[in-house]
Amino acid sequence: MNRTVFLLLFYFTVAISSFSQSTSSDVPTPDFQTNTITDKGAWCWFADPRAVHFKNKKGTIDNTYIGYIDTHRNIKATQINHLTNTTNEVLVRSYFQPDDHNNPTFLVLPDERIMIFYSRHTDEPCFYYRISSKKGDITTLGKEVRLVTADNTTYPSPFILSDDPEHIYLAWRGINWHPTIARLTLPDADGNVKFDWGPYQMVRSKKGQGGTRPYAKYLSNGKDKIYLAYTTTHPDNQSVNYIYFNYLDINTKELKDVKGNSLSVIGGAELHDIDATKAYKDSHPYAVVDDSPFRNWLWELSADKAGKPVIAMVSISENKKSHDYHHVRWTGSEWQKTFIANGGGHFHQTPEIEQCYSGGMAIDKTNPQVVYGSVPVDGKYGRVYELKKYTVGTDGKVGAVQQLTFDSPKNNVRPYMT
Repeated sequence: MNRTVFLLLFYFTVAISSFSQSTSSDVPTPDFQTNTITDKGAWCWFADPRAVHFKNKKGTIDNTYIGYIDTHRNIKATQINHLTNTTNEVLVRSYFQPDDHNNPTFLVLPDERIMIFYSRHTDEPCFYYRISSKKGDITTLGKEVRLVTADNTTYPSPFILSDDPEHIYLAWRGINWHPTIARLTLPDADGNVKFDWGPYQMVRSKKGQGGTRPYAKYLSNGKDKIYLAYTTTHPDNQSVNYIYFNYLDINTKELKDVKGNSLSVIGGAELHDIDATKAYKDSHPYAVVDDSPFRNWLWELSADKAGKPVIAMVSISENKKSHDYHHVRWTGSEWQKTFIANGGGHFHQTPEIEQCYSGGMAIDKTNPQVVYGSVPVDGKYGRVYELKKYTVGTDGKVGAVQQLTFDSPKNNVRPYMT
């Protein structure tokens, strides 16, 4: 995304286990329980997980962590302790770059401490991180550590997988503005980590090294795979913007399509070149999720219990004024695409910029057939973006639709569910 300053004021609403941004702190009570986390926080939707719920096996930790950057340039996180029913807001870093892209992301370490990653929006070659001193408690964050890279960074997404529990896999947009992956050592006694594999660029968009910006969402199966769904570039830049799906096998370091066909070896001599063309799809039919002639963009990547990927995507018209939400799932033989709803246009009040900013979608973490969407609804305060819950059948048809927020004075946007 192009803008470096996000000037709208947001608050986060906790709705059961889901989160969203809204543009007011004066909200009437809806039909379900909500709690205001902050009235001055914002997040993007490409750095994840931006909220995490962690409950350990012993039952001694049951916390939710929610990260954001506030209007005073401070990176913050709120910790909700569900055992004591207490809430603490934590200052992670003061006076940072004033940009919604810089929300922090969370990783639960094997020893149950919490690691928080953050970075500036593609103008500094490094990440920052802090680690809690106590298990599960981010009110005890240790020192800030700067993790230097060769290229500028944004959107950190960290994972630990059971086939390699001694390392952290970190994905982000980095080398040549493309999806990038590296492996880190676990923190030592002083809280330091280092790269021991990578960083490596994962794919290459054939339009060029610096002129294209594939946007990626990442997901781990928790064992041996890191999934990535991504675009050819930013939808502002190209009227036909493909959606692709690959995964990294961490044991072989191969990049594979959804059928398991090898596309490249990450860190090898050759990058896998992608292109929004019929010729590319004919050559790699199982690497392309959607080739519809729209300015397609991603909102969420999930998976069902069998590990088959599910994607929430938006198809944006040529003039950028109409945003259609879709649920796409891999059946085992094909991508099943279901129209969810029209999401209106861009949600904000700046008509000439960032017209591809939809209200947004989130996939239910417990049931990927359920999608939460931010859609415009006529209400007491005019046409406002409200949250709706959509249930998609395995037959590809939308079943139940439930509106969750009503008569909100300001927009409810960028939902997320832990």
